[in-house]
Amino acid sequence: MALYEQITDNHSQFLESLRHRFLDEDRKAALQKFETLGFPTKKDEEYKYTNLKEITEKGYNFFPKESHNITKEQLDQLHFGEENFDWITFVNGKLHKELSKISIENVEFLSFNYALNDEKHKEVFDKYFNTIAQDSAFTNLNLAYCKYGFFLKVPKNVVIERPIHVFYLSQNQEENTFYNTRNLLIVEEGAKVEVIESHHNFDDTYVLTNSVTEIFTYPNAKADWHKLQNDNDTSYLIDNTFAKQEKDSLTTVNTFSFGGKLVRNNLDFIHNGSNINSFMNGITIIGKDQLVDHHTAVHHNQPNCESYQNYKGIFKDKAHGVFNGKVFVDKIAQKTNAYQQNNNVLLSEGATIDTKPQLEIFADDVKCSHGCTVGQLNEDALFYLRARGISKNEAQALLLYAFANDAMQNIDIEPLKEKISKLLAEKLEVDIEF
Repeated sequence: MALYEQITDNHSQFLESLRHRFLDEDRKAALQKFETLGFPTKKDEEYKYTNLKEITEKGYNFFPKESHNITKEQLDQLHFGEENFDWITFVNGKLHKELSKISIENVEFLSFNYALNDEKHKEVFDKYFNTIAQDSAFTNLNLAYCKYGFFLKVPKNVVIERPIHVFYLSQNQEENTFYNTRNLLIVEEGAKVEVIESHHNFDDTYVLTNSVTEIFTYPNAKADWHKLQNDNDTSYLIDNTFAKQEKDSLTTVNTFSFGGKLVRNNLDFIHNGSNINSFMNGITIIGKDQLVDHHTAVHHNQPNCESYQNYKGIFKDKAHGVFNGKVFVDKIAQKTNAYQQNNNVLLSEGATIDTKPQLEIFADDVKCSHGCTVGQLNEDALFYLRARGISKNEAQALLLYAFANDAMQNIDIEPLKEKISKLLAEKLEVDIEF
């Protein structure tokens, strides 16, 4: 049974099993919206380059088995020298504290499922939850079925020095499995936090993860969220991230896409104050018949704000990349400075990229720029390196690393930088340390 029919035929059963006192009516309304909207097709402008049939024509189990046999060795392979990190591990949707290391103090941290049933957090959910525009099938599905994920609130002036790595692992699922994860991060005035997120499927069956993350950054606060996407070829990821900022705040979302059969990243920044800084960086390196689609939007609603988007793509074999970056500047958002750049390299004749930068500006005193490039490696530079005894593969890797490197410049977590460099070498099939 295809996913749409599976949902519409069984939604009463699903809702009954997901009863949470805060969300019952919201879940019903979201399912009604989903039935009206349906899944997007290539006829929809936002999905004209991304065919979702591969995902939506499969059937999925909505209630994963909780049993697992994740070993310490398997976990160690996912870590990258984070002795000074905290990490949070979800297996088959459930938070496993015995596989986590949580030493952060003076914060509120709960699994999302627990927070949904905790009366103390009703006020939080009334204020923050479901404030996004429910205008897509996937955000409505997430609202209808969300159960897994976490809630983290960093109080005023609390600085979390250790990065937090969040793992979502799936194992021992005999059927295709559908996860709807929900993350809520609240960074109060003057606070600071860094989060790394990664998803890993250990099975041969397919996993579809439909994730919604909401980030609220208050005045003079700083929030960094790094997405490390390096899953196997039986994984699909639809990621929806909404970053809402107040005055004088700084928020960064970095997206590093190396794996997964089909990955769609929807990223929205909403400016609700002046003197805001927003950073979006991305590196995509894929091959075979993988697809990675980045859709970004920055809503400049107030004056004197800056946004910076820098996405680099490297595609080989029959891989397909998509980039659509939008910048909206309201008529009162004077003195806006918005930069957007998307550069791509095609390493094979069968690789393709569809790129579409967009600006909609209604203010007159702004500084906005956008651009995109699609090309191949510079043959002169390649010849220069090879003439000095460097092999073709290594020379190509060095040039591609230099090409992608500026999208990593604002990462201040050294183990994360090293991990990305190693993945870049691995994807380019060279044994070289950058």
